Formats: sequence, structure tokens, C-alpha cells
Amino acid sequence: MSSTAADPALDALAAALLAAWDLGICLPLPSERAGGLTLAQAFDVGERLRSLRLARGERQLGWKIGFTNRGIWQRYGVFAPIWGPVWDTTTALLEGNETTLSLSGLSQPRLEPEIAFGFAHAPCPGMSLAELQGCLAWVAHSFEVVHTHCADWRFTAADCEADFALHGRLRIGPRVPVHDWPTLAVDLADLRVELLCDGEVKDRGVASNVLDGPLHALKTWIDAIPEHSPLWQVQPDEVVTTGTITDAWALAPGQTWQTRLSDARLSPLTLRTTP
Repeated sequence: MSSTAADPALDALAAALLAAWDLGICLPLPSERAGGLTLAQAFDVGERLRSLRLARGERQLGWKIGFTNRGIWQRYGVFAPIWGPVWDTTTALLEGNETTLSLSGLSQPRLEPEIAFGFAHAPCPGMSLAELQGCLAWVAHSFEVVHTHCADWRFTAADCEADFALHGRLRIGPRVPVHDWPTLAVDLADLRVELLCDGEVKDRGVASNVLDGPLHALKTWIDAIPEHSPLWQVQPDEVVTTGTITDAWALAPGQTWQTRLSDARLSPLTLRTTP
């Protein structure tokens, strides 16, 4: 994968964002810097950040896609998907369906119930849903913790993309093989999720909110990669989580979050937060 073009201003922005990540602090909006920030520049910053994290020893495990849920576009003022890498320092494949998560180092964290996939083979743009499913090894329910270094969750799409695509942590539940699931696309689109905090239902959603379904969202993303982030290619054995089925909910220490799922083939998750 080739490097990005030299640009000291974007190098400085990437360095500032990585420092904000390490310190868990907010920064002025990247889009309000001198000269602004285009979405193309934001993807460029994302590649700089990816290179910096690889250089300091982190290992990339896959990708997250954000803002696939059309129901929250108006709320956040972002009207198309964004995406970025996930890491061995942020991501875990759970052995069971319960986990405890420290909120240390996260900036304004929020919880998202999602559907994740694991790749057996590298996909190509232009594949049909069936062809794309043929590249997959498994599907799972996941929790992504998103966070932002932009104060009060106010930003542009370019800010989100530059800001690690809002990725904070990812916890992936028990994996279900997809080779013998012929109706995967339809069944995932029909999936209904209840999100509970300390026993109280906080939100409900249907996975068709996610660009008509998680497999559809995956296809939309694969098809968009060459235009927006041609340096980024999906590899075998990587994971991808496809965006929140409900709104994103603020996290605080001492909470217990759970999901209820309409499809028994996928495992509901329980997440407990600590400081």
C-alpha cells in the first residue's frame, strides 16, 4: 500500500488527533482549521493515522463502517457512510456473550449494537450480494463503542472521518458460519434489536435501518472504497462491523447494557462498564 502525498498540515493534524486519542481529550474541529477540511483530505488523514498506529506496533484487524443508519443522519448532520480501521488494541472476539469494558481513554463514549462479519476471501467492488456472502466466513452480533474528540458530538462528515471514523472499541460476539445460511441478506435485514441499560429498554431498531440491511451496507461500502479510499483494501481474515441498528447511547461507568435479538441464531450481548 503506497503512502499518501506529502502535506505538512495534514501530518500535523494526524499527530494532533493521535495525541488526543492517547489523552482522551477534545480538539478544535479539524474542519474549522485554516483552509478547512474536505472529505478527501479526511481520508488522507485517516491513512496517516493508520500508518502512525502501525509504526508504533498496533496491528490492524479490520474495519468499521459508520453512519449507515439513515435514521440518525439528521440527528448528527452526517448523511453518508464513513469508515476506518479497527485494531488489536481496540477489538476483541468474545468467547461468550458477556464482557466488561473500561471506559478509560475514551472521549464521550457511546454504545452501538451492530452486525459484524469475518472475511474468508478478499471481496471486490461490483459483487452481487450472493458473491459477497461467498467471501464471508461468519456473521456475529457486535457492540461498537464509538467516541469523538469533537466537543458535544458536533462535527462534519470530514471531521468524523479524520477522527478515527469515531471508532473507540469493538466487541464481537459468538460467530455463526454463513456457508449454510442461504437467506442471510433477508434475515439480517429483518433482525430486530432491543437495547437495554440496567434492565430498562432504551431503544429498539430493525437492521434494515442499516442501508437496507447489514449485508447491503457491506456491499455499499465495498463498492465505495475505490472512490474514497483506494489505498485501503479488505484482506482475508479481517473483520468488519457495519453500523448501529439503534441510535448511539452515552456510556458511564457502572452500567450493564444488554441486547435482545429476534433471531436466535445470533447471540445477544451483555456489556458492563467500569471506569
